Amino acid sequence: MDSSELIQRIDAILPQTQCTRCGYDACLPYAQAIALDNEAINRCPPGGPEGIQALAQLTQQPIQDLDPECGSFTQPTVAIIDEAHCIGCTLCIQACPVDAIIGANKLMHTVITDRCTGCDLCVAPCPVDCIHMVPTERAWDSSRAQQARAHFQQRQQRLQQKHGETIQVAAKVLANKPKISPLAESESYKKATLADVLAKARARRQSS
Repeated sequence: MDSSELIQRIDAILPQTQCTRCGYDACLPYAQAIALDNEAINRCPPGGPEGIQALAQLTQQPIQDLDPECGSFTQPTVAIIDEAHCIGCTLCIQACPVDAIIGANKLMHTVITDRCTGCDLCVAPCPVDCIHMVPTERAWDSSRAQQARAHFQQRQQRLQQKHGETIQVAAKVLANKPKISPLAESESYKKATLADVLAKARARRQSS
């Protein structure tokens, strides 16, 4: 199979929690690294032993133990916000890779548990430690993985669109700014201006 098909098949095996424990920004970059750069197949704790076994079979490699640098196999979890202590800072919303947290600035936040992948990326940014990961009995199957991938892709598209809009606004603002005169761009003018500023600063120090 060609590299693009291999990447897709590896990505289909990965759990799509987008937790970054593998050392990559998301599941797809890890899949690309396995397919193109011979990255190790044992760097995904959420995938469990079954995930490593499936990757080994697909890539025709020996089954390996989980790399301890990436964490350990754990029971699936979801994030819970202690809403009584939430200050509405929005940092967790910005950190969530699948838009599973809703809220607004200075308003209480809450987790959409059906969307939460258990990545725990929202925990560290919280300045008041009001987010906790709790075990869940729900099974993380291929259907949930597909939903998580879709939610992640939707978020990425939204952020890219927002970034593009910001660039457009900045371009319009800069276009309306007056241009610097040739005199202001000359080295002699810059040196004279700097000398004038330094002279005024010395005068202020002497007068005080």
